[in-house]
Amino acid sequence: MFWVLLPVTAALLFYYYLVKPQKYWRERNVVQGPAVPLLGDNYRSFLRLETSTEMVRNIYNRNKNDRYTGLYQGTHPVLMLRDPELIKQITVKDFDHFVDHRSFVSENQDPIFSKNLFSLKGDKWRDMRATLSPTFTSSKMRSMYALMEKSAQQYVNFYLEQKKDSLDIELKDSFTRFANDVIANCAFGVSVDSLKDPTNEFYTRGKDLSDFSGFVRNLKFLINLISPRLTDFLKVSLFPKTDFFKYLVRDAVRMREEKNIHRPDMINLLMEARKGKLKYEEAAEQKTSGFATVEESEIGKKQVKKTEMTEDVMAAQVVIFFLAGFDTISTMMSFLCYELAVHPEIQKKLIEEIDATRKANKGGLTYDELNKMKYMDMVITESMRKNPPVIAIDRVCTKAYTIKPERPGEVPVHLKPGDMVWLPMTGIHHNEEYFPNPSKFDPERFSDENKSSINPYAYIPFGSGPRNCIGSRFALMECKTLIFHILSKFELTVIKKTTIPMKLAKGNFNPFIEGGFWVGFQRRKNVTNY
Repeated sequence: MFWVLLPVTAALLFYYYLVKPQKYWRERNVVQGPAVPLLGDNYRSFLRLETSTEMVRNIYNRNKNDRYTGLYQGTHPVLMLRDPELIKQITVKDFDHFVDHRSFVSENQDPIFSKNLFSLKGDKWRDMRATLSPTFTSSKMRSMYALMEKSAQQYVNFYLEQKKDSLDIELKDSFTRFANDVIANCAFGVSVDSLKDPTNEFYTRGKDLSDFSGFVRNLKFLINLISPRLTDFLKVSLFPKTDFFKYLVRDAVRMREEKNIHRPDMINLLMEARKGKLKYEEAAEQKTSGFATVEESEIGKKQVKKTEMTEDVMAAQVVIFFLAGFDTISTMMSFLCYELAVHPEIQKKLIEEIDATRKANKGGLTYDELNKMKYMDMVITESMRKNPPVIAIDRVCTKAYTIKPERPGEVPVHLKPGDMVWLPMTGIHHNEEYFPNPSKFDPERFSDENKSSINPYAYIPFGSGPRNCIGSRFALMECKTLIFHILSKFELTVIKKTTIPMKLAKGNFNPFIEGGFWVGFQRRKNVTNY
């Protein structure tokens, strides 16, 4: 009898836990793709048959007339939002029903990482967002600008010192080192030169924290997709321990308090927030930071009377800031410079604007002049449209919600707490309905004459609604500052190692060009040093 029951029980368990969950959307009359037990829609990217970018675009494009489509991350049902108005409805108008992100790290796995702004939920997130948002206003970016420009000049000087007319550069590695130095300087108050000292501890720790390319890390993510409870039970950590950053923040805070040191960086701002001295101040130039800059919601602008800002909580915010800057911003800049190298006519026009700005400022660059550079902003905005460094972002339903039918054939879609929706940046940015000829790199889409016709919820590189990316101003300032200084001295050229046409590598969660982001740094001749 036992040998009869065993296969029957196994079959029932297989159906209940692996097959039935992937009928979730079909049972709710939502179109979905072919269900693959255990792996869901991730199976092709996990088996390295397609990139994560291709996965998101293929799902987005399989039902072009629908406002949404169903998919599965492992065994978890996810509703991909295809329609800009539906994105606006869920992320802005009905935000209270979709406040949270999905948890990737529990407090049992990492008590530091679980306390960062991205991981926090509900009222804890609201309070922390309001506490941190004053640190990313235009006025605070202005105070940090000098630190960032110092890192950009250090970066360019390293290559000028090579005394060569042309250098072959792998951008992702090079820009990751620059981003590391910027974060070390602007967040921790530590001067680092990761080009001259390639194995410094800041860089090696950051590399370990942000490397998602290995099989072991991908396997951990797969286990977490299938069963977060199992990940927690086995104490499987998706990220390396963050004790290094915790102790760094602790020591920096104590030294500054003891010696009354003030520095225009993130640790200083967090110390001010802990004292309740930070208040959101919206300067007149806030909206000139760039087309892609996201606006802070009323949640971020409210005054928080009291915030739990322990050293662990401070370390958590710096760690997520470090991770985002280390990988996401370096990816953003790598795609940008690749596009400039393969489109020399666009690069030439940008260099002309840079040279004109240098001449007007006698070789220098101020924060205000940086934000006045219209073509620079157009180029960066278009690069993030064509190659968003974050291909999709989630929201978790926190209160029961119904998507009402609007089109023929639709039925009410009832979402319950815990259900997820996706904002597919890379899908909607390549929808020709919103961006004609989407595979073309065309900064003119964002000219003064054209940008007013763009649907703001079809262009979402930094997310949408109150839970958008808090650091959009910082990211854009960092990118613009470095590009200004590079093109002041070098031209970006196509070399033998440059992959043309662009082909994304399989096996990377984040977008990466197969073979690397290789371009040439060609030293410009007869550059005026005002």
